[in-house]
Amino acid sequence: MAQHVRDIMTSRLVTVEPQASVTAVAQRMRDEDIGVVLVTEGDELRGLVSDRDLVVRALAQGGDLEQRSVASACSDDLVTVTPDEDLDHAVELMREHSVRRLPVVEEGHPVGILSLGDLAIERDAESALGDISAAESNR
Repeated sequence: MAQHVRDIMTSRLVTVEPQASVTAVAQRMRDEDIGVVLVTEGDELRGLVSDRDLVVRALAQGGDLEQRSVASACSDDLVTVTPDEDLDHAVELMREHSVRRLPVVEEGHPVGILSLGDLAIERDAESALGDISAAESNR
């Protein structure tokens, strides 16, 4: 059984710059078949935007989504972990902060994402969430 974040994190990252439009980010999510994008400036992590963030923080407010930057919709008060952190600690952080995904960083640079789905597959692949997450990762 995996013991550290690096053992199960997703290392395939999709990143966008803060000035990218909400529309462009939504299209990228659609094209990549993903639900979260990291917002970076250069190689520094600045935020995280999920498909839900786009709906609640951008679409629901109306206006021209082509003119609205993703910086206005992303979460920028991030809880992060390092690849060498213990998985149990990562789970505690997710519970404590009520988050479904943790960016994984080394020296401020994103190297992965740890999701509830990753944990479900690792800890209980037969659970409903584990089963669904495994199927989604095979698409």
